[in-house]
Amino acid sequence: MNIAYWIVAGLLALFYSYAGTLKVIRSRDQLRPMMAWVDRIPLPALRALGAVEILGATGLILPPLTGVAPSLAPTAAIGFVFLQTGAITVHLTGEDRRIALNAGLTAAAVVTIWLATRL
Repeated sequence: MNIAYWIVAGLLALFYSYAGTLKVIRSRDQLRPMMAWVDRIPLPALRALGAVEILGATGLILPPLTGVAPSLAPTAAIGFVFLQTGAITVHLTGEDRRIALNAGLTAAAVVTIWLATRL
């Protein structure tokens, strides 16, 4: 279970660290080719979303790694489930109906929650 957690949580953390960093540092014009929905939310909200993704990725890795507040890991994964639920809603209410990645990230976060409670 421990190895499975680190594989799934590590991949999630890599993805969210990358995606969050892009949202924090890139302009709307640079993000638009990858994220068609960026024009639908205010820029400060986009930056905040990126920061939340980076913090969540940190929450998946640091608590179990250090042994300090390990209950934060499943909490971070729960946050990602909520984040992806919102993302799916944004995609379905807009013109972009591609939600396969969001569904996969939701499933990975659910698996991470389950694995984190078994550590």
